[in-house]
Amino acid sequence: MKIPARYFAVVPGLVALAFAGAAALAQEQPVTPALIQKSWQANVQDFFDLLALPNDSINAEDVQGNADWLEIAFGKRGFDTKQLANSGKPLVFAEYKHHVPGAKTILFYMHFDGQPVVPEQWTQKSPWIASLKARSAGGKWDEINRDKLRGDEIDPDWHLFARSASDDKGPIMMFLTAFDALAAAGLAPAMNVKVLLDSEEEKDSPHIGDVATANHDTLRADAIVINDGPLHESNAPTIAFGNRGNAQARLTVYGPKMNLHSGHYGNYAPNPAQRLATLLASMKDDDGRVIVKGYYDGVKLTDAERRVLADVPDDEKAIKKRLGIAKPEAVGRNYQEALQYPSLTIRGMAAASVGDKVANIVPSHAIAELNLRTTPGADPAYLVAAIEAHIRAQGYYLARGEPTDEERANYDKIASFIFLGGTRAAFTPLDSDIGVWARAALAKTFARGGTPAEVVRIRMMGGTVPTEALVDALAIPFVIIPLVNNDNNQHSFDENVRVGHLLDGARAFAGLLRAPF
Repeated sequence: MKIPARYFAVVPGLVALAFAGAAALAQEQPVTPALIQKSWQANVQDFFDLLALPNDSINAEDVQGNADWLEIAFGKRGFDTKQLANSGKPLVFAEYKHHVPGAKTILFYMHFDGQPVVPEQWTQKSPWIASLKARSAGGKWDEINRDKLRGDEIDPDWHLFARSASDDKGPIMMFLTAFDALAAAGLAPAMNVKVLLDSEEEKDSPHIGDVATANHDTLRADAIVINDGPLHESNAPTIAFGNRGNAQARLTVYGPKMNLHSGHYGNYAPNPAQRLATLLASMKDDDGRVIVKGYYDGVKLTDAERRVLADVPDDEKAIKKRLGIAKPEAVGRNYQEALQYPSLTIRGMAAASVGDKVANIVPSHAIAELNLRTTPGADPAYLVAAIEAHIRAQGYYLARGEPTDEERANYDKIASFIFLGGTRAAFTPLDSDIGVWARAALAKTFARGGTPAEVVRIRMMGGTVPTEALVDALAIPFVIIPLVNNDNNQHSFDENVRVGHLLDGARAFAGLLRAPF
């Protein structure tokens, strides 16, 4: 990969700032929105260049190119950097050289890999060439000259479209911009700062626990701040204190040894597709609640936590309209409360065939794949055991795979249930030191007229990020501070980030960095 020469230049004054100490802080200047915008505009081309680097972590060469770029970008802002070995797909570690004696250390986590792309699905020349767009009166996104981002008049409602613009290269550029703005104001962070940039987050970071264990002293910190995902749909500053884990399992119900003619054997040979449907239906009631014995028993919500969940400003009427549903499932009293419980979702079913390839048969077997979102007190092992017990309670014998002739002769109802892998949930109490610090810093940063901003607190977000292995390996608390727009199309085509969120995200980082922890 050829890296432009400008990446080797040092940001003016930054190295000197890194070692300036308390004298620089004595002349503090506010990091104003105008200063944030100026610093961000100076980084526009850098952002385009970062987005131009393909980053599907299936390709080790692409991962390496991104890692090299990021090392240089952090290095020129006063960080010591190194790449952490990870089977040819290194993670990037950076530590800010300016040390604050007696202060605590925060490890900021982001990732630079992205979801695979299908270029022809994108409404632009390439997913790797960032396209600036404005929404027309008719609601269509029209491409405009991206040089407008360098002008005096910036519309915060413009969106920049490219793979990883929001997930998660956007937050990385916000972070770098915040450091540039601090340097321009003659300031340094109020805590010691470390950064970990993941290379395989979109592949569930399969080795991050091993990497963290091998580099435990390097990554040692007092808390982790994870910057991934979208703000609450109200666009208010948001903190999430946990995330559900993600597990998968495959349920197969067996019938006859081979597909059978439905005319000759219908009404005689049991149909595994019908039995599978009945078995799955036995796991939930008509209101969507899982009725597998003990499935929700690990969830213990206090009255205070329920009040926090109820205080999240979700517009449930708008959510139902957007989803096209008349009534939600009755797992929780509201949307946020529903996310605190483990889920049981059928993510796919198959038996014989449909459509043009349909045949009049009794199929030999039927398969369902299940997605189980885990929560504290309901890890993958617990949920899988509960489902296995439920299947047996419905009269099924559980085989280890394709049943033998002897098993077929001895058992009427035969199934197999295979755990395909998964992760546990991760959670930090709402009154933890890191949570109190983050909430106060964001409330102050986005205050209006001296009134602190309202900060949305999410007890447990529904999606999954690879916090469990990282947090377990380092044994420190964490919070998730999302920064991008809710309509960012992450993981899909036409992924984008709103320009106003890029500016506000850099401002959020600056506020966090200046708040003593």
